[in-house]
Amino acid sequence: MTQPNSAPEQIGALAEGDAPVLETLTQMTVNTLERSGLDMQTYMVARIAALVAIDAAPASYLLNLGAAAELGVPMETVRGTLVAIAPVVGTARIVSAASKLVRALGLAELMAEDDA
Repeated sequence: MTQPNSAPEQIGALAEGDAPVLETLTQMTVNTLERSGLDMQTYMVARIAALVAIDAAPASYLLNLGAAAELGVPMETVRGTLVAIAPVVGTARIVSAASKLVRALGLAELMAEDDA
């Protein structure tokens, strides 16, 4: 595969999951669960709260919601987390997060349909 040269090519490679970028992101999170000292569910809830705080993209929610679901974190806990952090991050961030969560879940459904 040739290296993308132009900015649009580089952005496209990132959006398509270019391996070096994904490998870098993976390396950034290696051992963070163990180093955090948190149980797996608390760790995932903290990550989702952080996504809300930074107004993350739907793709970030998709990855983290998937991991949270695999670890048995119920959606009620995710909703409860949004309620708990609302006074800190504000209404605008919660509304933004909720819409991105819905989009992420929609992306997951579309991906599941494509796999079927």
